[in-house]
Amino acid sequence: QVQVVEAGGGLVQAGGSLRLSCAAARRTFSTYGVAWFRQAPGQERKFVAGIIRSGSGRYYANSVKGRFTISRDNAKNTVYLQMNSLKPDDTAVYYCAAGSGGSDLTSYANWGQGTQVTVSS
Repeated sequence: QVQVVEAGGGLVQAGGSLRLSCAAARRTFSTYGVAWFRQAPGQERKFVAGIIRSGSGRYYANSVKGRFTISRDNAKNTVYLQMNSLKPDDTAVYYCAAGSGGSDLTSYANWGQGTQVTVSS
């Protein structure tokens, strides 16, 4: 098990940028695949972006491809989500998850509390 904590959410205008971070307290964080999911009010939690343990492989939901970039610094036990060209539809609570990898949320057993991202039009 690993505890993860998200940070970096906030209010931004459409077209703006935010960078989220997901930090873990354990060095074994590098042994986990990590992903970002988001959940808008009244909707299911959906996959946004994922990164493999080494950081050399990344994958994205079609809705964010070309705008969001996931990266990780295993020396700092941290994963980042750089979000550019934000749209009002990106408004949601963003969750970081650590697990075996992939875009299926059932593959992740370790979840953060979430951070709110609000994009105004």
